[in-house]
Formats: sequence, structure tokens, C-alpha cells
Amino acid sequence: MVKEKKEEFEVKGEDLLRKIKELIREGNIRRITIKSEEGKTLIQIPLTLGVVGAILLPVWAAIGAIAAIVTKASITVERE
Repeated sequence: MVKEKKEEFEVKGEDLLRKIKELIREGNIRRITIKSEEGKTLIQIPLTLGVVGAILLPVWAAIGAIAAIVTKASITVERE
């Protein structure tokens, strides 16, 4: 049985994309959820082994758009 571990980070809008990239580089992540300051889920990104590069381009664009409109966000990371 695989046990999940959740971590939560609070970031400013302008730091959102940088933090997401940093987390993905660390590896071992199943899902990333970005929520607004009010707690509303803005995007959920399921990650599996081998998901890299061009496949994530639309996701980067979406995260960039979110970063432009939020002042603060919370990132929840689910790890195996």
C-alpha cells in the first residue's frame, strides 16, 4: 500500500510558476493543486512518471495566467 504525503505552500502570485517548477524538479509528486487565497481550487495538475517537456506547455500557460491574476495562492503537493 502506497502512503500519500501532502504538503502545502503559500506563495505570492509572482512566485507561483517558479515554485511549481521547483517542486516538479524535486520529483516524486502525484498531483499539484493550486488554490486562491479564499481556498477556491483554481487548477489540479496530475503528474505521472514521464510527464515532462512539451506535454506541460499548456499547463505552464495556465499557471502563468493564474499567477497574473492572484496576489497569493496556496500550493498543495501530494507525494507518494
